[in-house]
Amino acid sequence: MKSPFKNPSSIPPLFSRCFPSPKHLCSQPQAPILHCPNPTEKITSDSHFTGKPFPDSENPIPNVPIDPHLPSASSEDSSLTQTHVINTLLSHKNDPVSALKYFRSVGEKGGFVGSIDVFCVLLHILVGSSQTHKQAQYLLNNNFDSDHSRPAPVVFLDHLVDTSKRFDFELNSRAFNYLLNSYVRVNRIDDAVDCFNGMLERDIVPWIPFMNILLTALVRRNLMDKARELYGKMVSVGVRGDSFTVYAMMRAFLKEGKPWEAEEFFREVKAQGVDLDAAVYSIAIQAACQKPDLNMAGELLREMRGRGWIPSEGTFTTVIGAFVKQGNLVEGLRLKDEMLSSGKPLNVVVATSLMKGYCKQGDIDRALDLFNKIKEDGIAPNKVTFTVLIEWCCRNRAVKKAYELYEEMKTMGIQPTVFNVNSLIGGFLEACSLNEASSLFDEAVESGIANVFTYNIFLYHFSKDGKVKEACSLWKRMVANGIAPSNVSYNNMMLAYCKVRNMDMANTIFSEMVERGFKPNTITYSMLIDGHFGKGDADRALDVFDEMVGVHIVPSDYTFNIIINGLSKVGRTFEARDMLKMFVQKGFIPLCMTYNSIINGFVKEGAMDSAFGVYREMCKSGISPNVITYTTLVNGFCKSNNMDLALKMHYEMKNKGLQLDVPAFNALIDGFCKNGDMVRACELFSELQQVGLSPNEIVYSSMISGFRNINNMEAANDLHKKMINEGIPCDLHIYTTLIDGFLRESKLLLAFDLYSEMLAKGIVPDIVTYTVLLNGLCKKGQLENAHKILEEMDRKGITPNVLIYNALIAGHFREGNLEEASRLHNEMLDRGLVPDDTTYDILVNGKVKDENLPSGVSCA
Repeated sequence: MKSPFKNPSSIPPLFSRCFPSPKHLCSQPQAPILHCPNPTEKITSDSHFTGKPFPDSENPIPNVPIDPHLPSASSEDSSLTQTHVINTLLSHKNDPVSALKYFRSVGEKGGFVGSIDVFCVLLHILVGSSQTHKQAQYLLNNNFDSDHSRPAPVVFLDHLVDTSKRFDFELNSRAFNYLLNSYVRVNRIDDAVDCFNGMLERDIVPWIPFMNILLTALVRRNLMDKARELYGKMVSVGVRGDSFTVYAMMRAFLKEGKPWEAEEFFREVKAQGVDLDAAVYSIAIQAACQKPDLNMAGELLREMRGRGWIPSEGTFTTVIGAFVKQGNLVEGLRLKDEMLSSGKPLNVVVATSLMKGYCKQGDIDRALDLFNKIKEDGIAPNKVTFTVLIEWCCRNRAVKKAYELYEEMKTMGIQPTVFNVNSLIGGFLEACSLNEASSLFDEAVESGIANVFTYNIFLYHFSKDGKVKEACSLWKRMVANGIAPSNVSYNNMMLAYCKVRNMDMANTIFSEMVERGFKPNTITYSMLIDGHFGKGDADRALDVFDEMVGVHIVPSDYTFNIIINGLSKVGRTFEARDMLKMFVQKGFIPLCMTYNSIINGFVKEGAMDSAFGVYREMCKSGISPNVITYTTLVNGFCKSNNMDLALKMHYEMKNKGLQLDVPAFNALIDGFCKNGDMVRACELFSELQQVGLSPNEIVYSSMISGFRNINNMEAANDLHKKMINEGIPCDLHIYTTLIDGFLRESKLLLAFDLYSEMLAKGIVPDIVTYTVLLNGLCKKGQLENAHKILEEMDRKGITPNVLIYNALIAGHFREGNLEEASRLHNEMLDRGLVPDDTTYDILVNGKVKDENLPSGVSCA
């Protein structure tokens, strides 16, 4: 606030402090009273501190010389004038204690305490002696309160200046600083700021300690703009302050959430040579941690140690937490050791930070060890400690331990939060412990702490598995309990319907979501697109994508991958490749899985040249193929009988340090088996085991079929025995292959032993198995046994196929039983089966050569 005795239009604000204050327009300026015990009494310009008017208050004090020989208070009558009191005070100018006693004695008589000028005169006398500085402060502090009817700061300042001139006092800035401090003490912050500004305008520079008090008060009240302005004015008059000033300003920057400004300010004042203390370094470290700039934090810690300062427990706590948050657990642990060696105790905040650091690295055991250690040392874990451990135990599928912590938390009297409950519910659902999750969920609902996130966890669990009925039931329960569904809730319900390919209901949920004011997001549209692709409706999926772009929702990489994968799966792989190029132009960065989708699509379509072209394009763009990429290509080349390229992919994969998985090995093994190259197949089978993998039943099936195809049933049977010894189950296909092989070699007993073994294991023969048996028996003239198999098929309700009838007709034809052959032909017609060329070759032309008959297991 500018002085009322200056012309603001003629003196610019920035230069006003350079001019001395002009004389008052009146030699006897009066002001409102300073203290009025009676709040109902009218305050006038010539009232007194007690609120009692002077007997001669209508007459202003004349500007006349003061007589130093006026009588003291003890000889006065009850009617005292301002002139008399001021003259008496001035008579004790060199004896401030007596002056103060006189002032108090007058007040005790109840006749006079004094006007603002009397008060100013007394203040000048008191600050003039070091013996009464404290009394001056006490006088100000006890005569100021939060009553804003008291004199405005500039009025008081002008009276102080005026009385110093009129009564020949040296202008002592101490009185002004004490006045500034008094305004702050009684929480008159606006008046304190006006007082500060008024002092500068009168060329009175506030003392640094009192400036710091005001600065701190502003920061404490979040008046950051005023704090910045005040500091700027300090600097403009050449006062940069001290360590406390720096601390207050840095605290202001941090409260504003601007740690970079705090750090820059610290660097500036440090470069200017301001003597900084440990507190400033501590708050600078705090700023560095908030940025975060952990290099600077570490450097400041080293400087503190170099100056012989031991960082406080709070500083250690802040730095350790920052390093752990940035993933540098090693440095966090080192600082923890340094903290302990400095004599600072381990606290629960540091311990919790370190536990979280261990958890983020997946080392739950160490986190729990530290948890147990702090309890042994008498440090009580708090709610945050339990929350961290429960959450991360659930994330790492140690939900049983998480629940133990949950129960321990309650035993210690710490009330779990809904976040704890939600973590446990999610953990139990991940562990497929539906009963435990449901129990916790019901408990949360009954206690009233369940929120929309609690319901959404369960909704997602049902929705991702396509359990629409359960999801709908939970939705109704949520609404009935007064929990408003969120965007996520609607997305979950749409997901449920998309999983079961009920896109009509998914779209209905979408419409309801929009009608209720929720905004669909990228996830919403991506789910719908994926649902339509899953139903095989690629055109509708692309329409939804266009709609998404039309409402200005930016597709994510997840969306782009859904489209590319969806097109590839429905046989539109060339279109998927074109879409990829368009997406890349829009900033999409394809991943390995993106290219794998297209490669897989081309492989399924038999377009191996295109698949290999995408592979080269993938490598050229700097994306390294993974096991899935190579497995898909190897499988494709094997199916297209291009074993050389399949092996090339195999060797290239090994050169890149990638290990083939079992499906990749099987693709190669199966390819060589089908080509009759059992030497290569056996080499790969051995390599598979040498790299530490175990062949599964699919690998064994390929090998057994390969040996059967080259009529090496001994090797095939050895593999069968090896499977049984290793506990690998033989499936129907393997038994059928072995039975077929032994029947080809006329080893009927071995074939029927395997058939009996298969039935004993509860493996039910299918049409292929029966075809193999009947064909083998008929070829060997075992027509009676063949008819028994046919009767078994009838009992099981399995209708014979054309291949079986051809085998039986051919068998009877060989035996010369044309009547039975004809009967079987008629039976086949009665069953609605259409004879094929082989049937007529047998009946009409009499061709019963083996090449006219089925091999038995064409699927092998």
